[in-house]
This record gives sequence, C-alpha cells and structure tokens, in this order.
Amino acid sequence: MGVDPSAPAIRLVAGLGNPEPRYARTRHNAGQRVVELLAERLGAGRFVSRYGGRFAEARGPAGPVALLVPSTFMNASGEAVGPAAGTLRAAPEQVLVIHDEVDLPFGAVRGKPGGGAGGHNGVRSVMRGLGTGEFPRIRLGVGRPPDDFRGDGADWVLMRFTEPPEEVEAMIARAADMAEAALAEGIEAAVNRYHASPPGERARARRARRAQEDGEPAGAEPPAGGEGPA
Repeated sequence: MGVDPSAPAIRLVAGLGNPEPRYARTRHNAGQRVVELLAERLGAGRFVSRYGGRFAEARGPAGPVALLVPSTFMNASGEAVGPAAGTLRAAPEQVLVIHDEVDLPFGAVRGKPGGGAGGHNGVRSVMRGLGTGEFPRIRLGVGRPPDDFRGDGADWVLMRFTEPPEEVEAMIARAADMAEAALAEGIEAAVNRYHASPPGERARARRARRAQEDGEPAGAEPPAGGEGPA
C-alpha cells in the first residue's frame, strides 16, 4: 500500500460508541472497537484521558495520527471530537470518523468522504462539533432488527451482536484495513479499493440470477468457454 502525498492527511481517527463496560460489545460500539484495533496495529502509545475521551498517538503510514474514543455517550460524541480536532488543528477533511450503520447489512464496510447524519445521533453530534458534515467516515453494517424484534432502533443498537463472533471480528478487521488505507492514500482511494467486488463476484452473481430465472441450481458452473472473472 503506497502513500498518496496529494490526499488530505488524516490527523485524527475517532471511533464512536458509548462508555461503560456494559456497552463494549454492542452494535453501537463497533466504531470504538475498530479504533482500538487500529491502535494495536499502529503500535500506539497508551490511551490517556484527554478531550473528553480516551486519546492515543501513533505513527501512521503518512505521518503522525491521533486516535480518539469519546468517553461521552454516543449522542454527545462531538463534544470530544470537536475539541480534539481544534487542538490538533485538524480540518474536518482530516478527521476520520468510524461508526455503526443500521442502513447497511451486517458485515458490510463502506466509506464516504462526507454527507449528512443519516439518522445517526453520534454523527449528528460530530457534525455540530466540527461545524460541517464534510468529514470522511467508515461505516460498519450492523443491519436492521428482524420483523419480530420487540423494541425500537435504539434498543437494537444497544444489544450485543447475535451473529457469530468470528464474523463480527472479521468486519472489525476489514474496517481497520480500510482505515489504514485511508491513512495512507486518503478516503477516496480507500473507497475505490475496498468497495470493489472481489474477482469473479459479479460474474457469479449474474450466473446465480440467470440460474434462478431458468430454474437451475444457483451454484451451477458455466459450460467450458463461458464467462470468466469480471
């Protein structure tokens, strides 16, 4: 992975979540877990209490980077991210925010350079703290509750994952991979890299759709000389 000197250097990475051990493994704390893993990978120093959160510094692929896990509750995340960015003199486009996203299916990891809050109260608070929505994000899909779920959206994200732990860990690791790519090359390059379909995935999806239309098994292989990897 190369370093793109033309991309805005990310100076601060913030992983959103709620404080207190009882929230540590909930869906809403997925972003916090990514930053903790990123700290391990980058060999960050010990987290200390600063800017209303747990703060550490490390050497990223493109230079020094600060890591922040707000100790505020989710809805007040901007009260930690805003002061940290201000003290570090990090412009909004240099602040990478990592958070859970109910509008993405479980396991999906997606990035974007900016936008609205999309109903996420933590992101809305960060927008207030930075004065804009034009900051890069990495979103981890936690899915929506099933139809028979007894509770509302807040109840859902404050629950622990019910999916297999190894699948949760794999999603956290993919998000950390994407964060490292964003640190090295910028969010746009990271999006291009990690949103691309694996080799052959589109061809397999087309074959599956045709097989369903023809009433054939979805996993049937094409005849010799048929469609190869996309």
